[in-house]
Amino acid sequence: MVRISYSPIEEIIVHDVVEVASEDLLRERVTPAGTMPLYWCDGILFTFSSLPMTDEVVRDYLRGKVHWLEAHFAKVEKYTPIMSLSEEEYKTTMNIRIIDTSKSGVHKEFVKWLKDSIKK
Repeated sequence: MVRISYSPIEEIIVHDVVEVASEDLLRERVTPAGTMPLYWCDGILFTFSSLPMTDEVVRDYLRGKVHWLEAHFAKVEKYTPIMSLSEEEYKTTMNIRIIDTSKSGVHKEFVKWLKDSIKK
């Protein structure tokens, strides 16, 4: 019999947060291989990058501590599953998928923390 364990994230350590225009956030997700999705939760569109998986970072992960090197966000009140970006340079319109993570406890807590931080 296989035992299944659940070990939720207990802490996110955010090392830098940057508010950007929503178009710039979309532009960040365009890669030579295509587009990468963005996350939306409670009126905030965001993405994050993690630290490289060094021994210390892995130890933190195993203890429930997650490191986000950078979190970039824009205020976007209404969720939409696709946002379009017109790029003159490429003479095309690119569609970026938006993932609604409003049911994620971790993302809800991050967005709550972010909104509280913005007010200060």
